[in-house]
Amino acid sequence: MKALLLLFISTSLFISCKNNAETVPKKNNIEVTDKSPSLEGTWEIVSYLNYKEDSSVDTIKSSANTKQIKMYSATKVMWNRLRTSDSVEWFGYGDYKIEDGQLIEVLEYGSKSMNITEDSNEFIFDIILEENTFTQIQMDSEGHPIFAENYRRLE
Repeated sequence: MKALLLLFISTSLFISCKNNAETVPKKNNIEVTDKSPSLEGTWEIVSYLNYKEDSSVDTIKSSANTKQIKMYSATKVMWNRLRTSDSVEWFGYGDYKIEDGQLIEVLEYGSKSMNITEDSNEFIFDIILEENTFTQIQMDSEGHPIFAENYRRLE
């Protein structure tokens, strides 16, 4: 009887200590779980970071005069930027995927200022994705950050 009671208590402890959220180790600042956040939705830029050679960073906050919206479906991305200080148009549309901690956007077309060509239509960023925020970071050929865009989920 004691052996049966001991087996019951041991089994109960084992089951109660089990972690139900299975996780995979972090890769490039993204922790993948069975409930990983999705990029699908509408996002608004909240700030832009410009990394300098001396390791300092300029932060530019979004305002009523400078806005940028990105919309992601399951496979498509579309974005636009408003800068009331000039008349230059900024927009783009194409495919995207997240692979190995990177956001890869392959634009089919964009505004003239984007200069989209067959040779220059792929944009690769390191990505930090959370439930309601994400950051895309442009890196140079040596792996140093050039700039980053910080977004918050609108929908």
